[in-house]
Amino acid sequence: MKKRLLGTIAAAVGLTAPWVAVWLLTVGLPAVGYDPALSASLSTLATVAVSGVSILGAAFLLAWAAETAEKDVPSAFAIAILAVLAVAPEYAVDALYAWNAGQFAGTERGIEAGNLAVANMTGANRILIGLGWSGIALFTVFRRGSTDDPAVEDRDGYLRDAVSIDPDISLEIVFLLLATLWAFLVPLNGGIDILDMLVLVGIYVAYIAVVIRGDVEPDDVHTGVPAYLQSFSRPLRIATVVALFAYSGLVIFVAVEPFAHGLEELGTAAGIPPFFMIQWIAPLASESPELIVVAYLVNKARSTAGFNALISSKLNQWTLLIGTLVVVYSLALGEYGALAFDSKQSAEIWLTAAQSLFALALLIDFEITAREAIVLLVLFVSQVLLEFAVIREVVTLPITTYEMLIAYSVVYIVLGLALFVHRREEFRYLVKRSIGTITSAFPGRDRPQHADD
Repeated sequence: MKKRLLGTIAAAVGLTAPWVAVWLLTVGLPAVGYDPALSASLSTLATVAVSGVSILGAAFLLAWAAETAEKDVPSAFAIAILAVLAVAPEYAVDALYAWNAGQFAGTERGIEAGNLAVANMTGANRILIGLGWSGIALFTVFRRGSTDDPAVEDRDGYLRDAVSIDPDISLEIVFLLLATLWAFLVPLNGGIDILDMLVLVGIYVAYIAVVIRGDVEPDDVHTGVPAYLQSFSRPLRIATVVALFAYSGLVIFVAVEPFAHGLEELGTAAGIPPFFMIQWIAPLASESPELIVVAYLVNKARSTAGFNALISSKLNQWTLLIGTLVVVYSLALGEYGALAFDSKQSAEIWLTAAQSLFALALLIDFEITAREAIVLLVLFVSQVLLEFAVIREVVTLPITTYEMLIAYSVVYIVLGLALFVHRREEFRYLVKRSIGTITSAFPGRDRPQHADD
């Protein structure tokens, strides 16, 4: 058994090795020297393949590290760290565009880079919900026949089977709702500024401050590689977790840019507009580690942990990713400045916030049915395909693209508000539960004293 598990770990590391070798030889090592021709000699397709496989291997290492860490830290905190590292590719890609916007501020290239930074960010967030939440929910329901999953509830009726969500996720839902409501205000100033940073990053810091004070749950049952790693002594186990997090994070960081840009080049060669590629194909590539990790957890009948990771990823993307863009932009600019964007990107932010509102409304009763997941998926896919058809002049609409984005936003908002009203009792319970979690993490001074205190 031990030999098989070590072989599994070695296989995952082996998937990352080819691109790590390419990267080391490209950036230059004292022993081997710098050889830029090495990476240049790879075709675009080969670059995408090798870097993509390395991201796949890193995703498995991330998942194992997070599961192993649950023995020593609160599971919510382990999932939060997993979520940050799993979406590290998206941070890297978006930071690149924000940096270019600051470097070339005031020029056409700088303006375009600012718009691309926002487009990439909104595309990533909508993919995470539109494909991630809906796809994983459907995957969880329809794989029930092969592996029993206690999170799936069978119900009579067409597409009424549901995936139950752990009520402990109420804290993440409330914090994500706060970030979503603030996001509606972001476009009103015509850019992402320091106030947005303080509010959004502050929301995430507050969330981490709560979950890190939670209780460790050592009784969670793990199998395979995580169970093996949890058998290590505590110092060795912690060192292994840190090493896995660090190595997989590094692999993702160095592989995502060539992977995303390679996909963009392949798409451009196929006649897909570059702007569309940056908003949709590049984020889809950079979100792949997160989706792989969640699919892995679901496949182990750990659907609750999988959805926790998805929701936590959405929370940190909707807070840290947006909030830190102005920091990167200002560093490149050499002084403080708000990251500006045009009216179309304003509509993209509103649409992304509206989708988030609707998705949260689906979860406030701590479940998502197959029918709800399909609605979420159809709304997302139809908007992307319709916009692509307009860009390619396959169809002609009587309204502008901006108006189409606003129309979809209205649909999401109406559906979301209707669900919040319909499920107002569930929402009250969710908020009450979250307040209880926060107060238990930070007990007041008037807390009753023990007799021997």
